Amino acid sequence: MERRDIEIRLTPDDTGLISGYAALWGKPDAFGDVVTPGAFAKSLEQHRAAGTRPLMLWAHDPATPIGVWDAIEEDTRGLKVTGRLVMDATAGRDAFAMVKAGAVDGLSIGFRTTKAQKQPQGGRRVDAMDLIEVSLVARPAQPAARITSVRSHPEAAGIAAHIRQCAERLKGMK
Repeated sequence: MERRDIEIRLTPDDTGLISGYAALWGKPDAFGDVVTPGAFAKSLEQHRAAGTRPLMLWAHDPATPIGVWDAIEEDTRGLKVTGRLVMDATAGRDAFAMVKAGAVDGLSIGFRTTKAQKQPQGGRRVDAMDLIEVSLVARPAQPAARITSVRSHPEAAGIAAHIRQCAERLKGMK
């Protein structure tokens, strides 16, 4: 019986999945604006109905898309986003490297305000907006708007586990 050794290397943590909060309820940003729960609801529904989604950009630059937001939803804390950087493109790989190294961990929204009230202490209470994009940034206007997770794709991790199981079985077939 002939025997062949093979080596397979998977790096499931390099799939570019990220998640975090792009806005948090009740927290003032650098301009004094405070976003209220439900502010994104109409815009997100319009995106769903049109089959579109807000862009994932690098530092609000429309010439530098870096990935795709797969899930954007309002929860009790704020606007939660989950997406994937496009690792087949230089900009996506560069963004992933910066996030993975900890050089960039901020998120920032690009939007058009549709309903807001000026506040006596300055800034606005923003009750509705059209969400255009969510960017990865080094310094977000809302200090708590951050990437909370950089992780591997579940399918890649599953494939790696399956390959390990197969390798163990093959070892027993000498």
